[in-house]
Amino acid sequence: MSQWLPFEWIAAVRFLREGRLQTVFIILGITIGVGVIVFMSALLTGLQANFLNRVLTSSAQIQLLPPDQVARPLRDADIEDAIVQRPAQRVVSIDQWPKIAARMATLPDIAMVSPTMSGSALAVRGDASRAISISGIEPDSYFRIVRIPDYLVAGNARLASDEIIIGTELAKDLGASLGDKLNIETANGTTIVLRITGLFDLGNKGANERNAYIALRTAQSLLGRIGAVTTIELTVHDIYAAETLAQQIAASNPVRADSWIKTNAQFFTAVNAQQTSNTLIRVFVALSVAFGIAAVLVVSVIQRSKDIGILRAMGTTRGQILRIFLIQGGLLGLAGTVIGAAVGVGGLYWWHAAVRQVDGTELFPLILQRELFIVTLILAPLTGLLSAMAPALRAARLDPVAAIRG
Repeated sequence: MSQWLPFEWIAAVRFLREGRLQTVFIILGITIGVGVIVFMSALLTGLQANFLNRVLTSSAQIQLLPPDQVARPLRDADIEDAIVQRPAQRVVSIDQWPKIAARMATLPDIAMVSPTMSGSALAVRGDASRAISISGIEPDSYFRIVRIPDYLVAGNARLASDEIIIGTELAKDLGASLGDKLNIETANGTTIVLRITGLFDLGNKGANERNAYIALRTAQSLLGRIGAVTTIELTVHDIYAAETLAQQIAASNPVRADSWIKTNAQFFTAVNAQQTSNTLIRVFVALSVAFGIAAVLVVSVIQRSKDIGILRAMGTTRGQILRIFLIQGGLLGLAGTVIGAAVGVGGLYWWHAAVRQVDGTELFPLILQRELFIVTLILAPLTGLLSAMAPALRAARLDPVAAIRG
């Protein structure tokens, strides 16, 4: 088969075979480097996806709220400097909310729209009582934004006019379970009896103690705000464009728009830092691999100076000598990449199976992106070629007489 190969390929493979120890060590180094890149990239991608899933499935990506209520000073000729205090923010409805919700549904960047009515109340069962935050929702649309059904530990996500879904901690505090009835009282004196149809666990004790979900019309009646909504919940197609979109909505509508990026600023900063660290890991590992290949090939050029001189004396051109060492770099990069990718994936599967949360569920989702392997298979051999450039040029410039005399 070798008779069909160009001379440069035959010489490159022979040089690699003769320096087996060097070849094995450099392939091992590339394998470790590529394995680290694949393992860390997939691991960080899985952890990031897990964090984003936790944040984005337990709250809306954009919330439209009524503008802040502002007090205005009474102008009087005798008053020069009026002191204006911020008024208490009452529960008010979004003005013309059906029109705004319909407008949001027509925007191409918006995936889902759901109006909600929120307020404070007191949940009472027997002698026990707890302050809660109730959200009146339309289940069909709201549960596609906030995935409460995914967090249910008992019951179902059905919400009739006389039903309520509460957190596990609130149920524990009230000594309640599925099917039990709660008295819900508001500050305006309205009381209603609701039956528990579901218990959820959002993974946050505060939310499990405080949050409760009822039908939208029930909340409007309970809070004395018939036909009103306090929030319009939105999801978007591009989660990282949420803040820009929120600013555009607030500028063109009489509402205040808060994106998940703004309300979770620290989390978003952590996600960006994680992406930056992932990129830096790839860059530094790739540099270490490149310098390793270059160092080995430089040594190979020095060791094979006489062989290169003989080849040049026999008529081998400088271009052929250059290609011999470039092919060596490319072959080393390709071999190390294939083995390293396999090692990285194997290590990832082992880590995913071995490391679990306390309840036995997976610590992070296993995400293997095709793009990661395509980019790695392209860049690693390319890195090998670039690393071999300097040693290859050195070899091609050797004077054959001086090299033979060595």
